[in-house]
Amino acid sequence: MALEVYTLIRLDRTRNRLFYSIKPLIPRSLQLLLRRRTVVWKRRRCAAVWPIDERAAAVPEGWPGWPEGKRFALVLTHDVDTARGQDRCLDLAKIEKDLGFRSSFNFVPRRYNVSAPLRERLTEEGFEIGVHGLYHDGRYFTSRSLFCERARQINAYLRQWGAVGFRAPSMLHNLEWIGDLDIEYDASTFDTDPFEPQADGVATIFPFLVPRADGRSPYVELPYTLPQDFTLFVLLREDGIGTWKRKLAWVSDHGGMALLNVHPDYMAFGGRPGIEEYPAAYYREFLEHVRSVYGNQFWHGLPREAARWSARQAFSKPV
Repeated sequence: MALEVYTLIRLDRTRNRLFYSIKPLIPRSLQLLLRRRTVVWKRRRCAAVWPIDERAAAVPEGWPGWPEGKRFALVLTHDVDTARGQDRCLDLAKIEKDLGFRSSFNFVPRRYNVSAPLRERLTEEGFEIGVHGLYHDGRYFTSRSLFCERARQINAYLRQWGAVGFRAPSMLHNLEWIGDLDIEYDASTFDTDPFEPQADGVATIFPFLVPRADGRSPYVELPYTLPQDFTLFVLLREDGIGTWKRKLAWVSDHGGMALLNVHPDYMAFGGRPGIEEYPAAYYREFLEHVRSVYGNQFWHGLPREAARWSARQAFSKPV
């Protein structure tokens, strides 16, 4: 069954590339309708590997365990896709601060005017800033020359913002090319997610090192391992956090890294959620669940902290 699913994912790539190439021409309401129909169908076909792919639990050779001997790790990240999302960042940060958590906020430098005062405030309050592509247009890996040009510009923003982490829009990735970036970690992959346009999961719930072609020190890959909020609540229209709870329990049982990507763009902090929004209370409920159920069993760090810890360890990615 799993082999059939992965064959399906490979065959689906051409259709996904076509959809994302014409996506800007399709009204947003129609985009959501098409994607919702697709994910419902695909969810049935990929039940063997989503939200849990048992292969991803394999422990890396030489794995030393998490800092302080903790059972598993929790890493929180946010992709801020639009100016609307940027306007909601402080509301999202407040939820985390109230419950004793911190996270990274990844901004798109050329899609909207990224607020320097916001970045500074988040940094002062213990959050991390990352770079989320350049334009959010999905063209990053269409040619080597285009990527090299964009890498030069992305590196400039990394330096300007004091950032050490990157995530590509739409989770598109070429780990060899991403090594051109001046980063300590990348977060453009996932253990399993057949709903992404490039659906080749890395099949591990642990961080791993990626060698660079130019001989520089490897960077750390941090795959997300909990389903994205947009997939669960906007496309699949789930009305609670049951899937998050189930996957978190599985990751914790296997000692992995529970890395979550939540978008302020799609969170409704007051009033009735719009067509592509969900109640921010879901995220608060998830964090409260983590605290109440797992107590002090988990190590919680920023992505850069997880990457720096991983870079010092002598272990290899499961094959």
